[in-house]
Amino acid sequence: MSKARSIKRHTIPRWAVRVALMVGVFPLFTTAAAQQGLSNLWMGGFDSDGPPPFGGVDLDFINGELEFSFEERDIGFKRTNTNITNASGELLFSTNGSFIASALGDTMLNGAGLSPSWYTSQYQEGFAIPQGVIIISRPQYQDIYYLFHVTIDMPTTASASRLYFSVVDMSAEEGVGAVVDKNQVLIEDELNSGKLSAVRHANGRDWWLFSHKLNSNEFYRLLVTPDGVQVDGSQSTGITWPSDAGQVCFTSVGDKFAYFYEDLEVLSFDRCTGLFGASLFTTGDQFDHGRGVAFSPSGRFLYLSTDFDVYQFDTEADDIANSEVHIAHWDSTYSPFPPFAALFSNMQLAPDGKIYIGTGNSTQVLHVIHDPDEPGLACNMEQHGIQLERYFSNSLPNHPNSHLGPVDGSVCDSLGINVGVVPPLSLGEGPGVRAYPNPSNGAFMLSYAAQPVRGILEVRNTAGQLVLREPLPQWSTVHHVELQAAPGMYHAQVRWGAVSTSTRLILTEP
Repeated sequence: MSKARSIKRHTIPRWAVRVALMVGVFPLFTTAAAQQGLSNLWMGGFDSDGPPPFGGVDLDFINGELEFSFEERDIGFKRTNTNITNASGELLFSTNGSFIASALGDTMLNGAGLSPSWYTSQYQEGFAIPQGVIIISRPQYQDIYYLFHVTIDMPTTASASRLYFSVVDMSAEEGVGAVVDKNQVLIEDELNSGKLSAVRHANGRDWWLFSHKLNSNEFYRLLVTPDGVQVDGSQSTGITWPSDAGQVCFTSVGDKFAYFYEDLEVLSFDRCTGLFGASLFTTGDQFDHGRGVAFSPSGRFLYLSTDFDVYQFDTEADDIANSEVHIAHWDSTYSPFPPFAALFSNMQLAPDGKIYIGTGNSTQVLHVIHDPDEPGLACNMEQHGIQLERYFSNSLPNHPNSHLGPVDGSVCDSLGINVGVVPPLSLGEGPGVRAYPNPSNGAFMLSYAAQPVRGILEVRNTAGQLVLREPLPQWSTVHHVELQAAPGMYHAQVRWGAVSTSTRLILTEP
């Protein structure tokens, strides 16, 4: 079973949260080291008033490995789920589609009444719409955040009639934040509910955001800049999608996009123009009850989940269709007991480079793919590998990749900035790496700047003998190490392609 650290947290006084928020606010768009905490917090659980196994649960990757804690808060989460943290990993606010909660866990000022509709009135405790909300920080504005959100307006088609956005100002209410604009209509049309997705513009500052029109192959394209939000147009391409409960995702580098629900389509994407390109791969209607989709950190392998099965495709294969590998079939596990089957549902690539999979029910477990950049069964999928001790209702957050920088050298790389990644590297000019604590007993963290390629960690003793070799996920910024070795001096080297950097390690007695 996968290792995960459990921490019991207690309620924090309001004044302490306010002070932490006020002193912990930094510019978000500088370097990777300053962005380490972005998107590291996954929130879930519901009904905090009830006894365990009810209650809130947080999954936190700030230290490079999964740690979870149990929380008491008013907000609960189902499928509709997102939050935003600052550069230090401290929660700013969260939403379940129905309302916006502050870091204190209760309703933010003016945060109630999102997306008014018949559906909203029936599900005030949280929506069950996959990817029904997403948060984008307004470029160059330290305290302003845009929330894009939908509900179900048409009961017969389970579709949306409007794409909304609301604005949160974190400088309001002594740093606790307030909703200063709410339920502004950006698009009024029949839309597939959910499937809101965003990717960084090639200039490294702005964002592209997409919503799909119902019963069509048309994507609405929005552009988020320092000047605000605008509907930049639409594009008709690919499969005609009816109302569905599937999932969409971009690769970590934003060059490919996948849409999955029974059918699957993979499109290329140009971050400069915001346009989808050629269809790289399309399947027929062969995956009944299709639910989740996620790319591996490198973007090479694509994973799909149906209710009962998980599959892998190699998007770099000459024949992608024939690269299909059946990774897992449901092993008949229930959690905590029947009828709560631990099936397969939505997926999300985590900051630790692993892919986590919801179960399709309110269970106390998650599935995990430990090595998603390995082919076939070597990806090491573990069913119900994460035990949460609280009910968790497919609450995987809809986080865009905030560590993604510009497309270096492209015509759109005109701002002279790098967001979340260091500038292009040359031999001998690698980013620094830090180990802490150091000295240690063998359990320590490595901290480094995010890179757009996969890295390798090698640790050698003073005789030059290799004692540890581990991959570092693309875009990761921290990595937890458990070094089983005798006390003494060691040399740790991290490589990204031809570029490397190193640090000295001192191991003490356990």
